[in-house]
Amino acid sequence: MPRQALFAGLVVDEFDQPVEVVYVGDEPCYVVNDQGFRRHIPAEEVDRQVLAWMREQMRGHEDLISEQTAHMLGQDDIFSRAMIEQQLKNIDQQFEQLLNMGIPEEGRAYLGMMGFRVVINLHGEVIRVDQPAMPSGDEE
Repeated sequence: MPRQALFAGLVVDEFDQPVEVVYVGDEPCYVVNDQGFRRHIPAEEVDRQVLAWMREQMRGHEDLISEQTAHMLGQDDIFSRAMIEQQLKNIDQQFEQLLNMGIPEEGRAYLGMMGFRVVINLHGEVIRVDQPAMPSGDEE
């Protein structure tokens, strides 16, 4: 069970209201205000939906992602790209580790500044994920 809400501070409801994070026992929950009724949604349910969305966004683009990541890291060689691509192919294991360890507060703050946010409904279903626009290849 995750020890923290993975996307704390990055989740809003359908009406663009921030969603609070509280703990019920040791389980993190996102709290959606439903006209005064506070709906507690286990954070893991929402977080897994977002991670599934991310997995789908990456599917089929592993080679491009690994190439760009290696380039950004200054490790633009065939071995580094192959290692990164292998990690992407095992993304579910990476996501499990992320759920257990969480995203550092600075990382979530950076994601928020870049425009990343998760919109959920009253039942904790992810309606959409807003992400920063990726620059096109022409903007270098």
